[in-house]
Amino acid sequence: MKRLAPIQGRELIKILCNKFGFQAIRQKGSHVTITNGSIYVTVPLKEVRVGLLGVILRDCSIAREEFLKEV
Repeated sequence: MKRLAPIQGRELIKILCNKFGFQAIRQKGSHVTITNGSIYVTVPLKEVRVGLLGVILRDCSIAREEFLKEV
């Protein structure tokens, strides 16, 4: 099984929006808030390290394996 690796925030937002049905609703400074209608998550535009990436995926209710298929 592949492991999570750090990813740029912009790339993470693209993946979440294009593959998992999220959409960006606002940006304040270097953070973008995305939603799928019921879940709201804030993603930094800088590099997202493995720990924060895991938290974001958990908040979005996305399994690691499912995310790694799309990367």
